[in-house]
Amino acid sequence: MNKMGIAKSQRGFTLIELMIASLIGVIVMAAMTSVFRQAMNAMFTVTQRIETQQNMRAAIELMTKDISMAGAGLPTGGLQLPTASVSKVACNQTGTCYVPGDTYPNSGSGSINYMYPILPGFSNGVQNGTVITNAPGAVNDSITSIYCDYNFSLSNFTFTFPSSTQANVAVVSAAVTPNNILAPGGLNVGDLLLFIVSTPGSGTSSGNQGTSIAQTAAAVGEITGLPNNATIDFASGDALNFNQPGANSLASVAAAPAGTTTTVCRLYAVTYFLQVPAAGGTVQVPRLMRQVNGLNAVPVADNIINLQFSYDVINTQAGIMTANSSNPIAAGLSPALIQKVNLWVLGEGLITGGTTSQSMYLASSVSTRNMSFCNSYSSQTTACQ
Repeated sequence: MNKMGIAKSQRGFTLIELMIASLIGVIVMAAMTSVFRQAMNAMFTVTQRIETQQNMRAAIELMTKDISMAGAGLPTGGLQLPTASVSKVACNQTGTCYVPGDTYPNSGSGSINYMYPILPGFSNGVQNGTVITNAPGAVNDSITSIYCDYNFSLSNFTFTFPSSTQANVAVVSAAVTPNNILAPGGLNVGDLLLFIVSTPGSGTSSGNQGTSIAQTAAAVGEITGLPNNATIDFASGDALNFNQPGANSLASVAAAPAGTTTTVCRLYAVTYFLQVPAAGGTVQVPRLMRQVNGLNAVPVADNIINLQFSYDVINTQAGIMTANSSNPIAAGLSPALIQKVNLWVLGEGLITGGTTSQSMYLASSVSTRNMSFCNSYSSQTTACQ
């Protein structure tokens, strides 16, 4: 009896019991694995969404800054450029032009080559005209904002022209910064300089002192050489085709009579567009690019697949505000009377397919504070300037 009791107390699990226990364990592990996978997918999706939002916010903040400055320092309504041949926008020193429509538009009166504070680029926003298939309607826009750069002030320099292709630079005060045009953040080959010649004592009164100033000439030149800190070259054949003969050229500034004052600033012609780079024969995801004057474009944000703009423009003929015009020039509206820019940016996550794919829009509006003013209470068409 004792031996039988001992043998019975040492008996193990049966095969059926082991199989049931193993099955239960497998089910529990599978459930835990599924929950863990779902948690990882959710975390990856959230991470993608956050990264995409950060990219788009950085892009919109930079574009907002440039667009809000449009027109600062420019003559009211913009500037007529030389008409011997058309000047270019968004091209670098090697001859690469980043947007298909790379010339300045006409002024609406039959003349060509007009520099507006904002240049809309409807359906003209991808380098080489590459089609981005994921973009809604395959429509992508570019935009160019033009304004004076006040971070590197040229008010401490005087400019004289021994010829229309060269300027001599002298420092007014060595104690004032900047006192060297080649200083960090200074001028570069490919930069644009705006020269405005004015004559005191005539024209419209301005300021608290009652001083009157009349603009007698205005021209833009592209820097082609900086041999030293006292000389700037404006040779013909420049990449953006600003240094050409004719009216509104540097020749008119060089020929300014005695007693005139020349005001100079570095212009920023900033263009935003999309680029689809190729590396090793593989097409990469699109990215937003920023290009200034005649310099090389630099990336702003990756995985941006759609860029669209519309404009609120004053219609002087109808006496109304035309809202959300995607192509104001084609509609016969003057870009000089743009009051607000509406922008949409579509970003895409690193994973472009499957359940973890992420894409989203961010939208914003920017008022053009430095551009033309229109008195909506006046019945006169001259109320808009």
